[in-house]
Amino acid sequence: MERILTCWDEYAQTMSPAADEMSLHALRDHSEAMLRAVALDIDSPQSKREQREKSLGESDEDGSSAASEHGHLRHASNFTLIQLSSEFRALRASVLRLWLKHVETVTPDVLDDVIRFNEAIDQALAESIVTYAARAAHSRDLFDAILGHDLRGPLSAMSLSGELLTRGGMPAAKAVEMGARVTSSARYMASMVDDMLEFARTRLGSAPIPLHLRSASIEAICSGAISDAAAMHPRSRFEMQLEGGPEASIDADRVRRLLMNLLGNAGQHGTPDRPVILHAQAGESETIFRVINEGRDIPSGHLRNIFEPLVRLNSEKEDDGIRTTSLGLGLHIAREIAAAHGGSITAESANGQTTFTVRLPVRLPEPAPAG
Repeated sequence: MERILTCWDEYAQTMSPAADEMSLHALRDHSEAMLRAVALDIDSPQSKREQREKSLGESDEDGSSAASEHGHLRHASNFTLIQLSSEFRALRASVLRLWLKHVETVTPDVLDDVIRFNEAIDQALAESIVTYAARAAHSRDLFDAILGHDLRGPLSAMSLSGELLTRGGMPAAKAVEMGARVTSSARYMASMVDDMLEFARTRLGSAPIPLHLRSASIEAICSGAISDAAAMHPRSRFEMQLEGGPEASIDADRVRRLLMNLLGNAGQHGTPDRPVILHAQAGESETIFRVINEGRDIPSGHLRNIFEPLVRLNSEKEDDGIRTTSLGLGLHIAREIAAAHGGSITAESANGQTTFTVRLPVRLPEPAPAG
């Protein structure tokens, strides 16, 4: 068993980028349980009909087998369907290679065992694919439902404001308020569209986010991010703290987007009467950004998955009439931007304070274009 699992580990570790940050325990997942199920299946009598149904994935299963759970968890770990199926191909090859070394004569019994083994592997693969596909379909449905729900709010606000403005006779102060509401709603929807485009591009081929490194003003980036976040969360208060050098070699637009997503998340979930702090420190080896807000602690179970797409947290502002939902892509995009810079992003939440820390290593700026 251990020799087979070692082969599994070696192959699973090549499943980049999903496997890059996974522990050995997570990589092994249900592999030993699946192998024991395969061994039990080989020793169990079966009819010709059962053989055919098993090879086609048509045998009765309640979705609780080790293979089914494996498909579920591989989807949750962002494995692709091709990576999932290739795990079984590699498993099949390694088991047969190790097994046949001990076969001195190929007898009908040996061939029957090989056939039964392949049938069992095919069945396990079919079960994994079924649960993987079901989870993928559920994620797509959830994404569509969230998108429809979250767009309805700003669209309704814009529609109502437009209707009131067309009636005429509205006091100037009220018209300004309506205009600000339209602007806020438009920025909110534009933010959603940007997140969707980034998410789609990173998922298509798992390509990293392209960067344009230039020496950029830290103050200008932070001010722009705060301005963007304040437009979407006008009831929140944002404060900036700068330390260290005035500039850093980063993609200014991408980092502004990263910080806006973090500030927006903090404005949405933080305590309304307490400021959201954006602290920036440009050092010799790295640039560090911290977004700090006060409010309800994020449970440790949520912290582990907070940067995954479609992860949504409950907000303290649910009773305040403020939008509390999102596509769950903002923090995911923030992580991808940090990773594209060769950096990292972490989250801590304890004692009524939540801190997101972004570390971007110093990189040489790209040369200016000739001419």
